Amino acid sequence: MQSYDVIVLGSGNAGLCAALSARESGARVALLERAPREQRGGNSAHTGGAFRVAYQGVDDLRQLMPDLMDSEVQNSDFGSYTQDDFFGELAAMSQYRSDPEVLDTVVSRSLDTLRWMTGKGVRFMPIYGRQAFKVDGKYRFWGGLTIEVSGGGLGLVDALFRRVEKEAVDVFYECRTQHIARNQDGSWLLQCADGQQFSTRSLVLATGGFHANLEWRTKYLGPGWDLAKVRGSRYNTGDGIRMAMSVGAVAHGNWSGCHAVFYDVNAPQMGDLNRLNQQKNYFHLGVVVNADGKRFIDEGQDFRNYTYSGMGAHVMNQPGGVAWQIFDQHTHDLLPDEYRVRQATRIQAQTLQGLVEQMEGMNGRALIQTLDTYNAAVQCEVPFNPAIRDGRDTHGLEIPKSNWANPLDSPPFVAYAVTCGITFTFGGLKVDTRAQVLDDEDKPISGLYAAGELVGNLYYVKYAGGAGLTSGSVLGRIAGAEAAVQPA
Repeated sequence: MQSYDVIVLGSGNAGLCAALSARESGARVALLERAPREQRGGNSAHTGGAFRVAYQGVDDLRQLMPDLMDSEVQNSDFGSYTQDDFFGELAAMSQYRSDPEVLDTVVSRSLDTLRWMTGKGVRFMPIYGRQAFKVDGKYRFWGGLTIEVSGGGLGLVDALFRRVEKEAVDVFYECRTQHIARNQDGSWLLQCADGQQFSTRSLVLATGGFHANLEWRTKYLGPGWDLAKVRGSRYNTGDGIRMAMSVGAVAHGNWSGCHAVFYDVNAPQMGDLNRLNQQKNYFHLGVVVNADGKRFIDEGQDFRNYTYSGMGAHVMNQPGGVAWQIFDQHTHDLLPDEYRVRQATRIQAQTLQGLVEQMEGMNGRALIQTLDTYNAAVQCEVPFNPAIRDGRDTHGLEIPKSNWANPLDSPPFVAYAVTCGITFTFGGLKVDTRAQVLDDEDKPISGLYAAGELVGNLYYVKYAGGAGLTSGSVLGRIAGAEAAVQPA
C-alpha cells in the first residue's frame, strides 16, 4: 500500500496540470497512467496543441508569448477575443445546455491559467500554419484561435512532464486503476490491474472519455459507431467515468454526442503517435461528395473549427461511410500540413473526368453532374477571402455552400478520401466550479475531483476548436489546488 496526499489518474494535459497544481500547493502527489511511457499523454498528445483563450489584444498575448517579435506583431492582425466572445460562442454551440457557471470559470480563468502554464515550461506561439491567412499583406487569424503550443500536443505533454519530473511527482506507468472505494477514515483506496494498491485523501480523475470503448460507443452514440476509427488515445475507455459512477457520481452531459472529424480513409484503426495529422479539416475550402457523387453538407456554413467536430457523424451516414474532399488550385495551396503527410490518401488529375476515374466505388456520371451544377452556381462576383466569412456562396443549390465557394476549374485537381475519426465523447461526470465531482443531488463527493474530457458540463451538439485543452488546463489546475487542501 502506497499512500499520497493527492493521486491523479491520467497523464494528459488536464492530469498533468492537476498534478503540478497540487504539488505547487505542497501536497505529495502521484500520477497513475494506464499507458506505457512511450504512449503517455492521453488524447492531448494526439492534438495539434491549439488553445482557445480570452484576451483583449496583443498585449495580453505577449504575456503568453514573451518572445513574440515586433515584426510578427506588425505583420499580423491578432484582433481580440473577449470573455464575452468566448463564453457566447461556446454557450451557443451547446444550444445553451452548457453549465454556465463552469463555462464562465473556464473562460474567465483561461488567460491566467495559460500564463501559469508558461511558468511551467509550456511555450506558446502564434498559430500561423492552421489559423491565419495572409490578406492584404497581413496575417489575419480567424475562428477565435490565435495560439498553439510549440511542438503541438506532443510538445505540450513533454513540457509538462519535464516539470512533473522536476517537481518530484511520482509517476507510475502501465498502472491501470480498476476500482476505487472509500476507507472508513474518508480516504480513497485504489486497486490497480497489476495488483498495486494506493491510498490518498484526494483523488483527481483525468482519464478522458470513452471514445476508445467500442461497446460504449455503440451503446451510447448509436449503431454504426463501432465502425469509426479512433483518432485519439486507445486507452480512453471510460475507466474514470465508470469508477466515479460506482461511488455515486451522476452521469451528465451529452452522452450521445462526440467530437468526430473527417479522417484519412486508410489511417490506422487506433490513434498512433507515429502517424499524427490524419484528420482532414479544411473541407471548407473545397467540395465534399459521397460515393453516390452527391454533396451532403454545406462546406462553408462557418469557419471549419466551429463545424469540423460534426463531420465524422455526417460521413458515417454516407454510403460505405466514406467521402471525398475535392480541391483545385484556387485553394489547394492554402491547405495545412495534414494534407501533405506522406500517408494521405490523395489522387490528382489535370481534368475532373480524370480525377473521377480514379475514385474507387464512385458514381462518376453523377459526380460530374454535381460538380458542373456546383460550378455554375458559384457567385463569382463576391470576392473570395478565407480570413472572414466572405459570403461568397452558391445560388440555387439544394445544399448551398454559404462561404468560400470557388468553381472547380483551375487544374490540377486534387482529392482526398476520408471517413470518420472519433476524437472524444461529450458525456461524462458533473463537476462544480471547484472541479468537485457531484452526485445525483448535486452534492460534492468529498475528496473526488475531475478535469478533462470526462467532464460532461461543457460540450453539447458542437465543439469549438481549442476549447478542450483550455478547459482541461483550467479545471485541472483548479482540481489539483482544491485536492491539495482537502482536509485529512
